[in-house]
Amino acid sequence: MRLNHAASANWVCSFISKRRYATKYNGRVVGEAQNGRAVAVKVEAPEDLLKDARGYAIPRHYLICKVSRILQSRAFADPFLELSEWLNTLALTITTSEASEILKALKTPSKALEFFRFCSSSIPGFRHDCFTYNRILLILAKSSAPDSIQLVRGIVDEMEQLNVRGSISTVNILIGIFGSSVEWAVELEKCLGFVKKWDLRFNSYTYKCLLQAYLRFNDSSRASNVYTEIRRRGYKLDIFAYNMLLDALAKDEKVEQVCKVFSDMKRKHCEPDEYTYTIMIRMMGKIGKPEESLSLFQEMITKGCTPNLIAYNTMIQSLAKNQMVDKAIFLFCKMVESNCQPNEFTYSVILEVMAAEGKLGRLDEVLQVSTKFMNKSIYAYLVRTLSKLGHASEAHRVFCNMWSFHDSGDRDAYMSMLDNLCSAGKTVEALDLLSKIHEKGIGTDTIMYNTLFSALGKLKQIPYIHDLYKQMKINGPSPDIFTYNILIASFGRDGKVDEAIKIFEEMENSYCKPDVITYNSLINCLGKNGDLVEAHMRFKEMKERGLNPDVITYSTLIECFGKTNRVEMACRFFDEMLAEGCYPNIVTYNILLDCLEKSGKTAEALDLYAKLKQQGLSPDSITYAVLERLQSGSHRTVRIRRQNPITGWVVSPLK
Repeated sequence: MRLNHAASANWVCSFISKRRYATKYNGRVVGEAQNGRAVAVKVEAPEDLLKDARGYAIPRHYLICKVSRILQSRAFADPFLELSEWLNTLALTITTSEASEILKALKTPSKALEFFRFCSSSIPGFRHDCFTYNRILLILAKSSAPDSIQLVRGIVDEMEQLNVRGSISTVNILIGIFGSSVEWAVELEKCLGFVKKWDLRFNSYTYKCLLQAYLRFNDSSRASNVYTEIRRRGYKLDIFAYNMLLDALAKDEKVEQVCKVFSDMKRKHCEPDEYTYTIMIRMMGKIGKPEESLSLFQEMITKGCTPNLIAYNTMIQSLAKNQMVDKAIFLFCKMVESNCQPNEFTYSVILEVMAAEGKLGRLDEVLQVSTKFMNKSIYAYLVRTLSKLGHASEAHRVFCNMWSFHDSGDRDAYMSMLDNLCSAGKTVEALDLLSKIHEKGIGTDTIMYNTLFSALGKLKQIPYIHDLYKQMKINGPSPDIFTYNILIASFGRDGKVDEAIKIFEEMENSYCKPDVITYNSLINCLGKNGDLVEAHMRFKEMKERGLNPDVITYSTLIECFGKTNRVEMACRFFDEMLAEGCYPNIVTYNILLDCLEKSGKTAEALDLYAKLKQQGLSPDSITYAVLERLQSGSHRTVRIRRQNPITGWVVSPLK
């Protein structure tokens, strides 16, 4: 709404709802509004502001609303130009209290800051005071913009340059803002400097802001000093501040101070809540006082606080930490009786303490008690956790329960069970599980097949590999590069060179193309089974395809040629390796050292050892064993073998 103005008159719309209201101007009624209707009021000399009983100018609400609407309207290309023109027609000046209300009404910090700048630069005679500075600081404090802290620093610098004296509210706002910045310590000192510079006095809220700032950055010592001052001055803290302080002191294991603050809290008639008790219970459990934890837990219930999941978990963890298995299980049962649903953390704590104390036999009791809360997600977690802890039989029992009680399955649980069976060498059971997994609505994938292929390959169960691979090709999924690499390594491990080559050729005809690991497996297979010519050919082919041989490739070739007394060729591969910028590891050095020692090339072996030291590698037990043989002149054949973690083949020549 645009108002028409005469030189000495101003028409104002007042909006008052639900009650009768009369506006007085210079002691006389100039208009009224009733039942939510707007009444036009003629006010003489609008530039003369209304005053309240104390002589302060009363903000003109029509002006605040009008300015806010203009600035937030999308109808104007430049809202500030429109505002400037409108203000010029009124021949009045916006007061700082009105500017503050307009800032509050603007919805975005950027728009508010723009208006803040507009007031001082475009309104004649306007000068920001402490009130408007506080308002813009509050707005910026709530901003999520990445440069908000920098903008606040700019505002504070401006206040200092213009000699605007802030209030204690200004300091409180700044402590809240700077208390969360990276350079919080420096910034807080600056804030405290303003108190002295502006001759201000702390109020209770200042102490609270300062306390929270120190606690936010885990400076419990300074926070404790602030708390002492708060007590000395007789100020009170709310439950939130008490909990923050207790938590910080407890984390720093300042037990005496925690107990003192907790006692003060109750004496000051600030009743602890479930979070307060949880902090105390956690600390007592941590310092090995489970009985005190139980006492606090009982006190919490007596005081009418209902323990939540965090409180129960904390109490159970406190008991578990102190090997109190029976009490931990008893509390778990009480938790379930109270309809507080356990989560994965609850079960993990119970499992760990039962396993540590050799009482996993009570797992069935725990599962029986919590039947109403058991779901496939919890079952899956239990299977995974028991498998990781190495309790295969318990994991399998839980898995069978899940299989029996749930129509659909959890893929992670089945994957964990498959891993568990494969790790235990129970490949027949693993194959059976894979064949039935579709009954629970879970599709098989390459990861499952690869897990089984790897286990079967390590055990050299080639017939099972043939059957499983045939099933995979018929029913899917399609083999991936890992499948092919595992198969080549598995066939090579059992000396099935032709089958390894066949898989390699099949791979080349598929969408999967051989990588460095594939060639490493094939070269290892060929070399270990005596076909050095073919192994060398594959090495050249690998380079022709643009694949860079790695340390495993060269180590494998050095070992294969070294074992057949072709030490010169082994040395040539070593030199080529260095020339290509592929640095040997300690395994490579051990392989070549052993070859040289076996061939009686003592001088070359000692030179190689010197290179090993120059490269900064640390000799291991195998290195020292070879050196001992060199020094004694003994060519004993007793050796130690190491398995290649990639191909599964033994790449060390020491055997």
